[in-house]
Amino acid sequence: MDFSAHQPALFVNPGYRPMMGTAKAVIDPATLETVGAIAAATDAEIDAVLAAATKAQFGWKRLDAKSRAKQLHAVANAIEAADFTHCAELMVREMGKPYPEAIGEIANCAPIFRYYAEMARDDAGKVAGTTQAGSFQYARYEPYGVSVHIMPYNFPILLMCWTVAASLAAGNGCVIKPAEATTLSTLEFMRVFATLPEGLVSCLPGGAETGKALIASERTHAVAFTGSVAAGRAVAVACAERMKPCVIEAGGSDPMIVSAHAPLDVAAAGAVTAAFHLTGQVCTSAERFYVVDSVHDRFVELFAERTRALRIGNGLDKSEIGPLVSEAARAKVMRLVDDAVRNGATAVTGGRIPPAQTTGWFYEPTILTGVTPDMAICREECFGPVAAICRVKDFDEAIRLANDSPFGLGASIFTSDLAEAHEAAEQLEAGMVWVNNPLIDNDALPFGGWKASGLGRELGRQGLDAFRRSKMVIIDHKPTIQDWWYPYPDEWFRAAGGRKHV
Repeated sequence: MDFSAHQPALFVNPGYRPMMGTAKAVIDPATLETVGAIAAATDAEIDAVLAAATKAQFGWKRLDAKSRAKQLHAVANAIEAADFTHCAELMVREMGKPYPEAIGEIANCAPIFRYYAEMARDDAGKVAGTTQAGSFQYARYEPYGVSVHIMPYNFPILLMCWTVAASLAAGNGCVIKPAEATTLSTLEFMRVFATLPEGLVSCLPGGAETGKALIASERTHAVAFTGSVAAGRAVAVACAERMKPCVIEAGGSDPMIVSAHAPLDVAAAGAVTAAFHLTGQVCTSAERFYVVDSVHDRFVELFAERTRALRIGNGLDKSEIGPLVSEAARAKVMRLVDDAVRNGATAVTGGRIPPAQTTGWFYEPTILTGVTPDMAICREECFGPVAAICRVKDFDEAIRLANDSPFGLGASIFTSDLAEAHEAAEQLEAGMVWVNNPLIDNDALPFGGWKASGLGRELGRQGLDAFRRSKMVIIDHKPTIQDWWYPYPDEWFRAAGGRKHV
């Protein structure tokens, strides 16, 4: 069948299949209009998808590395050649992302398949120095089997490609459980996998119950999850109970430090993007700001000036700030802002629903000053367009407060002092640190958090290792009876004083 946003479907490469479950409407968070329909997978559909993936993976893992890389490069070619205008528009209408960000997300997917295609071809094991003469001793990597990929709504396609590319390169089959809010755009993108062996890659729509069923199945062998801390903990526990490896990226409440030595015009511009990119719905959004007293007022002035210039509206129009993904998401943001204001914070910008956008789940980009570390907005992940600013006396206090959090995904600092930059990189308790350039990532470097923000890593060598297991191999090409084999020589016992327990 051809893909249609209004006909609930799943994908098992090379094509789409109609779904049997009850249709559920997908609502545009900007207009509250119906975008399409999705359904949750039935037990029979889950069973069919896992059977297909198991069968396909049996052959895929036996391919030589060069052939597997060639097929992953073909996926990258398909991404680069396709017109994803409709896919990007679907993403905008599903979750509110501005169109340039949606189409840009898709454009960044091809390189990750090329990166892992070549890494897996180059890095297949290690020959070790032998522990015994005449013995060839090495480690080799092998796939787990079928991996499950439970995806978020904020970067539904790019983050899916991060882990799927690595898993395929390692020799696994992949079953993708998209976020309910971005199922349609994810399904539309899946056609790039059509050239892979039949059944190797699937997209199985559904909610939490679908994810639970996939994790619990004996026919899945590794899990990649991106989402909330609470859901990440539940996934980690479910995987641990089954001794199933997992990669958990569980979000955070990232700090940004503005030092006394910060270039304030650059810091203010960077803060706007760090705090308000994708309406603050980025796992690595800067949410907690620690600004040194001597530059606090001027930084806030510049930050507010740039923030007021942002355009709020439908992601298909000219706007930087779209709606939040749902009414519940906006309600959480409003609760945290209102709590902070009640406890003494001041809304320098925003702090309200924009008067011109009363339809949809919009909220103005908000800068709060007078925030104290004990406020809920500093203890919870806000995941909305809010920058909570705490005034601090110096660099040391900024570092201390930045680390005073259960989260540890990313952290950033603006400074022109080289010593401060290196001190921050060393002292900040986070999986990623940015100096003067927040949010950027690199396919070749590990992405992930410390503390409650996650387990394992995506991207880089560690991202590939997450989907393969090692095997030690010892080969003696000339079979020889070794002197340490049973039975022991009599002189060994004499050397031990006649005792037989040595």
